[in-house]
Amino acid sequence: MNQVMVRYKVKPDQAARNEELVRGVYEELHQTNPTGLHYATFVQDDGVSFVHVATIVAGDGRNPLMDVAAFRAFQEDIAERCEEPPAPTNLHEVGSYGFWSG
Repeated sequence: MNQVMVRYKVKPDQAARNEELVRGVYEELHQTNPTGLHYATFVQDDGVSFVHVATIVAGDGRNPLMDVAAFRAFQEDIAERCEEPPAPTNLHEVGSYGFWSG
């Protein structure tokens, strides 16, 4: 199991576009229902700071998000939308309650 958190900050004029792209990812995920993935995206109160949290439990270690066309589209111009680039951090769970169940 691999758990990761990615934080970044978009330019103020890119916040709505970023949210639109993220929503597109979730639309496709709900349609395709990939196995081995738990995924959530949050925007902070400032409206421009985003946090993505993913747990990949696929047995082959492959990231199911890479098969999602909307996710690839989201990633395409991320550098141009960002004021602070994506900073991935591996997470090591100490404990949770109901966090990954749906």
